[in-house]
Amino acid sequence: MPRVTLETLPDYARFLIAAAESAPERFPIQRTVRLPGLELLAHLGPGVLADALGQAFIEVKDDRRDIRKCRIFIGHPGIAGMPEPASWGDAHFTEHSFARKLAEAGLRGHHFHDLDFWQVYDPERRAGVQLMRSADAFPPWEPGAPLRAFLHWEYAARGMRLTHAGTLGLGGEGVLLAGAGGAGKSGTVVAGLLNGLDSVGDDYVLIDLDGGVRARPLFSTLKQDPRGFARLGLEGRLGTGRPLNWQGKHVFHISEIAPRPVSASMDISALMVPHIGDSKTSSIEPMPRKDAIIALAPSGIAQMPGERESGFRFFSDLTRFLPCYRLSLGTHPDEIAGTIRDFLARAA
Repeated sequence: MPRVTLETLPDYARFLIAAAESAPERFPIQRTVRLPGLELLAHLGPGVLADALGQAFIEVKDDRRDIRKCRIFIGHPGIAGMPEPASWGDAHFTEHSFARKLAEAGLRGHHFHDLDFWQVYDPERRAGVQLMRSADAFPPWEPGAPLRAFLHWEYAARGMRLTHAGTLGLGGEGVLLAGAGGAGKSGTVVAGLLNGLDSVGDDYVLIDLDGGVRARPLFSTLKQDPRGFARLGLEGRLGTGRPLNWQGKHVFHISEIAPRPVSASMDISALMVPHIGDSKTSSIEPMPRKDAIIALAPSGIAQMPGERESGFRFFSDLTRFLPCYRLSLGTHPDEIAGTIRDFLARAA
């Protein structure tokens, strides 16, 4: 098996992209996904990831003339002549030095050691490769937000950012919900959807700071652990026969519970950090900007490889543009949704 070092990393990335681009017709499946300002063409073989590409996105109709196109090749040995994934050859590996070395060559990338899982991208040519040992040798979170890293690199080159956050709103105006896992963010999004509010996504949304703060939809996936699934009344609505994901959570899609079709964008007027409160009723109180950054930035940067410095600047600007609040969650989903609805009405 070949081994890659920091010095040979850019050459290896270029080799993988050239190898895939030389024979696109040898990939059995092509999937086209239409996202905000972007047409993503994926070349791959059958399997879980091919299914995910057909289900995990909120596709949009975008009539703008500046829509860009990118191509991602998802390969493994035995498909389209793709090579065995290389192993890391240096004694040490740090994500920062890896990303910096590629950035110096105008490239982006990520390497997941345990699986020899490679993702490399050329932002200038808008072409990338995801190379795996086999068709199912990907990290367990990949089907929930497939090709997330490539979208992150493509949009970051335009000054936008994939953000680990949820959204709730009404009439095109809404709030951004941020926080660590287990804080109640996803449950709050689902509670809002079940009680008449809109969302342009949970877990990851695209944020644009040009002319205000605007969130755009990318991924359709929603998740709830069995306890939250039951508490929110989803057992009767969606059934219980679906297999749990790698986190032991039920997976479903926003279209299954949304009161209306997902809109193309949502203007964000506030950042909220939810947490499980000790009261039956919900409350919203202002919070310091520095605490909001701590809730928002770490997961948003850790889960999006590369672009670390620009990420800190982006999230700093985001919390500077938006008023920040702590949302203490009550015990009833309809009351939580009503509290956010009242907040939006006052803000309007």
